[in-house]
This record gives sequence, C-alpha cells and structure tokens, in this order.
Amino acid sequence: MIITKTPFRMSFFGGGTDMENYFREHGGAVLSTTFDKYCYVNVRHLPRFFEYSTELSYSVTERVTDVNDIRHPAIREAMKMLDMHRIRLTYEADLPARSGLGTSSSFAVGMLNAFYALKGKYADKRKLADEAIYLERVLCNEAGGWQDQIAASFGGFNRIDFNSEGYDVKPVIISPERKEKLNRSLLMFFTGFTRFSSEIQKANASSSPANKLAMLKNMYELVDRAEKVLTDKESDLDDFGRLLDETWRLKRQTGGSVSTDSIDSLYERGIKSGALGGKLLGAGGGGFLVFYVPEERREAVKAEFSDLMYIPFKFENGGTRVIHYSPEGYTPDK
Repeated sequence: MIITKTPFRMSFFGGGTDMENYFREHGGAVLSTTFDKYCYVNVRHLPRFFEYSTELSYSVTERVTDVNDIRHPAIREAMKMLDMHRIRLTYEADLPARSGLGTSSSFAVGMLNAFYALKGKYADKRKLADEAIYLERVLCNEAGGWQDQIAASFGGFNRIDFNSEGYDVKPVIISPERKEKLNRSLLMFFTGFTRFSSEIQKANASSSPANKLAMLKNMYELVDRAEKVLTDKESDLDDFGRLLDETWRLKRQTGGSVSTDSIDSLYERGIKSGALGGKLLGAGGGGFLVFYVPEERREAVKAEFSDLMYIPFKFENGGTRVIHYSPEGYTPDK
C-alpha cells in the first residue's frame, strides 16, 4: 500500500503567463506558495477475488474490468501511461475540488507519485511535475497553464520562470520573521462557489480583449516587483497587498469569466473593511478569496466575512511526498 500527501497551492502573481502558448514566445513567471492543506492518494494492488480489476473511489466509486472504461480521464490516462493494472485507488482531500487551489493538478501529481512508488520506482519532483503537465494538458487535453503541477510537486514559496526551454523553480529567499508576518497578513475565505478551471480557461480564451497581451506583460512585470518587496527587508511588506490589488484589477480585464458580480461584490467588501488587496485563487468564477490585511484590520475583515467560511493556513515547504510505503508483490494476469 502506498499513501501520498500533496499540498494545494496559492498563486499570487503572474497567473496567465504560465500558459504554454504565451510563455514559449514571451516568457512568463509566477509567484506562488503551497500551504498546509493536502490531498491524499491511497493506492494498492486489488486482490484477485473480485469480478472487477480496478476500483476507484473519489467523489464517486468506479469498478471496471477494462482501464479504457474508467470515466475519470486523469486516472484512466495515467494508468495507461504507466501501465498500471489491478489497483484500488482512494482519493481524499482537506478542501473541496474545483475551488481554485490547483486541486486537480495536486491529485495528478500525488497519483503519479503513488503509482511510481507502487512499482518500486523513485520519481523526482521535476519528473512528477513534467509528467503531470503532460497528463493533464496533452493526454487529457485540458486547458490551463503549468504552474499548478510544478507547485504541487516542488512545494514551498517559489518564483517559477517560464521560457522557450521550459521552466525553472527558484525558492524565494525571505527571512522566517518576514515570511511569518506575510502568512499572518493573508486571510482566506471560501466563497462557496466551485467550477472547473479548464472550462473557465476556455471561456476566458474565447472572450479575451484585444489588449490581453499587454495586460499579461504587465502581470509578468508585477512578479518582479512583488518578489522585491518580499526579499528586500527595507521594503514595506504592505506593498505586497497593494500589488495584489493591482494584479486583481489587471486580471479582471483579461477574460469575461475571471470574476462575477458576486465575486466583485465580495472583493469590494474586503477592501472597504480594511484589506489592501486580494486575489481570487485559480482561473476565476469562484472558489477561494485571499486578502492581504494589516494586523490592525484583521478582526474587522474577519467580522465582515462572518457569512463566509474562514480558512486558517500556514505555508508549507515539502511538496508531494510518500507518507506510507508498504511494498507489495504483483504478478501480472496470465
């Protein structure tokens, strides 16, 4: 039996510039972190007593005798890609799917990690990220960027640079005290709305404004400015919040499905109650809102959003990992 634990990610700056059709030509970068909310993938070989050969448990239960009959596209394609047979897979998570935290990519990374471990093989973080990108973007043909798979695999607070050759992951060098202050200044709330990121990405692509390229370049530049705020101990950390507001207003213009009237209303409530800036996590349309709030305004903002679920969190550095490993023998069917 194998159990993997894979974190969810929180993306602050540069979202949209991690799309391959953009960064191959123009370059891109994102500033993001993983935090202490996880998905867990439990995989073992299925005993031969059952009339089915594969059992999957996520939001539904699937039992099939032919891998091609699996309805979940990522599981089906991953099993075919890594030649997996006779498995029982169970998925659990600390937070709901389709909520803007890169949940599907965390699952893809954690699943691949578990599959390799079940085979008795080690896959490093880059291999897992690369194969999760290939799984979701090529084999499953899902629209979206590359940052989620990379963040889930590597973990930590990173700047991820994208270019014509691929990507580089660079940890953000920030003192523990400053990082802790940033963590305390970020408040996250669940809007209650969920959606499929790939569908939002497609909708945004079909409604992109003529000047989207210029907007993406501006969002790319904000990554440099935000990183400087974090790493320069002489900078006012509150500027990180003000830059979040700037990137929110830029992002809001890049596609018709990025936000909704309900989300806009929630965002403005946050600003009026004391937040300096905020971010709707993910491709848009719902999920989690995170606000940067100075210490003296934290309680006022939490009171303003007493009608929403407040989600306390802490940054994490581990990325995907195997937390239980009990190797099993497996003999292929004759």
